[in-house]
Amino acid sequence: MTKADLISAISAETGADKVIVKKVIESFTENVKKSLTNGKNVYLRGFGSFIIVKKAEKTARDIRKNKKVVIPEHYAPKFKPVKSFVDSVKENVK
Repeated sequence: MTKADLISAISAETGADKVIVKKVIESFTENVKKSLTNGKNVYLRGFGSFIIVKKAEKTARDIRKNKKVVIPEHYAPKFKPVKSFVDSVKENVK
């Protein structure tokens, strides 16, 4: 499902204008990005959490040059769905 598909589906279900739905979705994504950038997690009860995880330093390999590369410690965003969401996907997606 693309962003346009999501906008169309929400607009059809709610009866709201597509322009308004698009603004809401864009505002939601911008606020999630802003919150994570500021070091704050976002929790959506019944859906999941957008969290920041700390990735440890690791050694990788550049396969083009066949050299070892050190990837420094860093933070990355992650989505962690609630258990009921995960279970629903496991049961219904085949």
